[in-house]
Amino acid sequence: MKSNFDLNNLIRGNIKSLKPYSSARDEYKDTNVSEMIFLDANENPFENGVNRYPDPNQNNVKKLLSEIKGMDTRNLLLGNGSDEVLDLIFRAFCEPNEDNIITLPPTYGMYSVLANINAVENKKVLLNKDFQPQVKQIIGAADKNSKILFLCSPNNPTGNSFSEAIIRELLLKFKGLVVLDEAYIDFSAKESWLKNLDKYPNLVIIQTLSKAYGLAGIRLGACYASREIIAVLNTIKPPYNVNELTQQRAIKRLQEMEVIQNEVAQLVSERKRLHQELECCVRYIEKVYPSDGNFLLIKVDDATKRYNQLLKAGVVVRNRTTEALCENCLRISVGICEENQILLKALKSIQ
Repeated sequence: MKSNFDLNNLIRGNIKSLKPYSSARDEYKDTNVSEMIFLDANENPFENGVNRYPDPNQNNVKKLLSEIKGMDTRNLLLGNGSDEVLDLIFRAFCEPNEDNIITLPPTYGMYSVLANINAVENKKVLLNKDFQPQVKQIIGAADKNSKILFLCSPNNPTGNSFSEAIIRELLLKFKGLVVLDEAYIDFSAKESWLKNLDKYPNLVIIQTLSKAYGLAGIRLGACYASREIIAVLNTIKPPYNVNELTQQRAIKRLQEMEVIQNEVAQLVSERKRLHQELECCVRYIEKVYPSDGNFLLIKVDDATKRYNQLLKAGVVVRNRTTEALCENCLRISVGICEENQILLKALKSIQ
């Protein structure tokens, strides 16, 4: 079965005719800059390391990421966190007060927030009891104005990965963009869908440097998609959306892949240990859900009560009891060994 996806039918009319802003650094592309005097961008000329505008295309960061991920830089867009990337997708493809998206609760809350900000209807189709997408219901909810389907896998807050067969079926049957959010993919034994970009022209993959790479504070998100989709997003992104300090810090961290892989391995090991201890040693925990992320979702007798008790013990977790299918559930991030010991002690001591 082949996809009948046509990108041109999804792009907003005003975006198709938009002439993007051309910054001074876009116009001057010569890489031999050591002897040049820059008087083109109205910058402060006194050198302090950040007095010049940053590279608007983040070429050095993209080069490192492309080598790590095995992707062409032309298939990559960087943003001020994944949230900016997601917002750009809304603005490029969703007509306000006309189009809609489909989300699958329980899931990452920013999809809904961004839909509201951009005046785009959010059609919600619950995951099933096993936290898997319901293909028939999703396709049934879609109409001619359904532009984007959001899949978060591994999913936040449930921690599980979606079935590959289900994702593949949705890519073929959904007529809009399928945005696959892989924020937690580095903690999963399953492979990223990056290798499938060429097979599915409607596939957009979102990743982040906030989780496995330990760079939440610098705000850097990545979007991988066809060159055509990336070109559309580049048309509307702000010229200097990723600042110089972020680019410098990202480059330094991306050169430490062995350290990153070691940290991920430690977190996966701690996740397994936590799962076992929580499942067998805390009486009021009813279920510990399997997780491919750097967190665990646990079902307890009274989530609000246990959340407040943990706060008093100096441990902050996330109360997800108001989320669909997550009644009386807490989401707990995996910490370092010492932090996890404090968590376990607190959980075992409260009555």
